[in-house]
Amino acid sequence: MNVLVTGGAGFIGSSLVKRLVAEGHQVLNVDRLSFTGCRQTIADLDSNPAHELLQADICDAAAMTRAFSEFRPDWVMHLAAESHVDRSIHDPASFIQTNIVGTYTLLEAAREHWNFRISEAGVSEEGEYAPSEHPSSDLRDSAFRFLHVSTDEVYGSLGETGHFTESTRYDPHSPYSASKASSDHLALAWYHTYGLPVIVTHCSNNYGPYQFSEKLIPVVISKALSGQAIPIYGRGENVRDWLHVDDHADALLTVASKGEPGETYNIGGNNELRNIDLVQMLCRLLDECVESGKLKADRRKGKSFAEQITFVADRPGHDFRYAIDAGKIKRELSWEPRRDHQVGLRSTVQWYLDNQSWWKTEIAE
Repeated sequence: MNVLVTGGAGFIGSSLVKRLVAEGHQVLNVDRLSFTGCRQTIADLDSNPAHELLQADICDAAAMTRAFSEFRPDWVMHLAAESHVDRSIHDPASFIQTNIVGTYTLLEAAREHWNFRISEAGVSEEGEYAPSEHPSSDLRDSAFRFLHVSTDEVYGSLGETGHFTESTRYDPHSPYSASKASSDHLALAWYHTYGLPVIVTHCSNNYGPYQFSEKLIPVVISKALSGQAIPIYGRGENVRDWLHVDDHADALLTVASKGEPGETYNIGGNNELRNIDLVQMLCRLLDECVESGKLKADRRKGKSFAEQITFVADRPGHDFRYAIDAGKIKRELSWEPRRDHQVGLRSTVQWYLDNQSWWKTEIAE
């Protein structure tokens, strides 16, 4: 397959791009390379002929039209987005622009490309156009897919019980989640109105290597190692479902290859943790590294990194709990997370210890 990936130099996107290349696909990686996109994340693909990086903004209609025309993708996997809630509170305009306008721009470029694919497929040997006037009637004849990657945050907040399903009513509470909800509606509208073979996914919180430094797990590790206070909103009671980034990449490939156009699939990790419990777990893993000699730290004997935990004023509109019901993707597409979470978190901590130059450079920039 020729696969156009947006946001492929970011945290989740880079994991997906590496997986696509490893499986023999040809990838055009479209990334603006802003603060969340990093060349170092995909540096091991620099000399790989199956991967091409196009530095471009998805809001640039001319650039997107050229990318589709020249690369002629079979799949589009759309991950490019502004995604940090705190930034969305202070700078909502950039979230509206990238997440809503950017998605619209990409959908229109994809629709033009898809219609051209259909017209090519429908030209007979005599040069006559065969398909019917409405593209949706030719949906089954095309392998093209537009995978729109979204978040569980569009569903709002849960109480102490219950799970988000694909039919849960949207109830976004931040500029970030509202902008993603808007882009979801646009993507599915392009399926229902124009027949574009769109599939939408909603994932839970991701963790793993190469995550941007503003996210919770990198923040905890960097603050701990620098001797600074480890900030936790409120009392740390908020609950999130944690999914390893490589499991997420597996799920996206499964959905692109087996999913039904017009459908939505929730992708979860089956790993709910309170923020305070996750942070304390990370501190214990760092403590173990000190005790084993893998990590040098200037601390008195018996002191734990957990002593650096500090509770700060809660985030405005902070959702209490997210929890994904991933039963549909398991039943219909035979996918479920495979990584053991204890092993996954341990390996993630070790990666950040082994690659301090990567995240220290990112923080400095």
